[in-house]
Amino acid sequence: MIRKTKIIATIGPSTSSKIMLKKIIQRGVNVCRLNFSHLEHGDAKEIISNIKEINQELNMHTAILADLQGPKIRVGIFEKPIKLKKGDEVVFSTKRKKNTIHISYINFAKDVAKKDKVLLDDGKLSLEVISTNKKDTVVLKVIFGGLLQSRKGVNLPNTKISLPCLTKKDKEDLDFVLSEKIEWVGLSFVRSANDVKILKRIIEKKKLHHKVIAKIEKPEAINEIDSIIEVADAIMVARGDLGVEVPSHKVPVYQKMIVEKCIEHSRPVIIATQMLESMTDNPTATRAEVNDVANSVIDGADAVMLSGETSIGSYPLNVVDTMRKIIRDVERSEHNISKSVINKTLVNNERLLTNAICSNACDIAKSTGAKAIITVTYSGFNTIKMSSYRPNAFIYAFTNNHTILNTLSLVWGVRGFYYNRGTTTDQTIKETKEILKDGNFLKKGDLVVNLASMPAQEKGMTNMMKLSKVK
Repeated sequence: MIRKTKIIATIGPSTSSKIMLKKIIQRGVNVCRLNFSHLEHGDAKEIISNIKEINQELNMHTAILADLQGPKIRVGIFEKPIKLKKGDEVVFSTKRKKNTIHISYINFAKDVAKKDKVLLDDGKLSLEVISTNKKDTVVLKVIFGGLLQSRKGVNLPNTKISLPCLTKKDKEDLDFVLSEKIEWVGLSFVRSANDVKILKRIIEKKKLHHKVIAKIEKPEAINEIDSIIEVADAIMVARGDLGVEVPSHKVPVYQKMIVEKCIEHSRPVIIATQMLESMTDNPTATRAEVNDVANSVIDGADAVMLSGETSIGSYPLNVVDTMRKIIRDVERSEHNISKSVINKTLVNNERLLTNAICSNACDIAKSTGAKAIITVTYSGFNTIKMSSYRPNAFIYAFTNNHTILNTLSLVWGVRGFYYNRGTTTDQTIKETKEILKDGNFLKKGDLVVNLASMPAQEKGMTNMMKLSKVK
């Protein structure tokens, strides 16, 4: 059975060898994530090369997501862990001084104010600002203590930080990423639509076509979510940092809200972080984790993402198998997102014709019990639009562009095929059905809905729909 919900796996020491990459891709991974918080360019280049080779060997279209670190704030390096006790006063400094904790954020003292919260190590330790000299030193009181280790992350949920969306490190990583054939770029700690626009302008200036995923991790992003969805190519609900920056009990509601908005606006949406976290060290998942993944599938997420589970975990193959099985069983059930009615308003713009055809294709496929919706695409737009209606039928996309095929590996319900033969619309319809029949995706007598543009040689916007049987 073909899955509609896609699996993203973060690549790290546990999965970076070509042998392991091949195994996880064969077991169901659709997108490989490279986390540039922990990855050197030389290692990344080797992984990218291996993924491309595997795609050729297996005739698959695994996508690559390059995830930029973003303005992540960290404490410095200590000789040994520092014990922070409740009620203690500690001093943070942007300069390396004796009896202070160094912090990487140069404007820390300027940006924070009295009573601001400072969270360390994903919220495990909590401090409150007592005073700041507005230059380089801040005095804090420990609210919830514990052991603080070197290089742990710092979150400032009450503070408007003045860091740019792309740090010096991000720009260096971006130069490398844009020199490689990578489909998706993740932008961390997005605060506004302008952050996304800045990255997209850099990509456009180089006349490249990398797609941007806006990672939602800040309360400011929640407030600006509509404008961010409008400009981004896809959205990631990055629940780790989001659950630290906002009260954790609000995250499930935000997650559902973002998924709904993304489906409405035809934007692929990813649910990420701590999905099967216990499987980093254990061969089986907890019941709560299984439910978490299942609910993301029921909500209609395009993809679910594994982080430490596959990058540093002891059981990466078990993890991928577990996630694949959860997705399969939910999609077979009565709680499948395809059973929901997706209501959309058709907007009168330059894409009205394509949007109207996609909407009606889903209705026709549902009312006739069609097994497939076949799209011929030159940009991927009609296929992503079709996916956003979450049809019962599987979507098979045909294109002569390998980059688009890889890009569509992130998109719900889509299976891509390379096709460069059709010179007429009739020929294309006939041949795409034959390819799917020969591959056992369809059988004689199955109803299919074909979408294409006429005349075929002009490669224009989708303007034609045809319902037919497989012969």
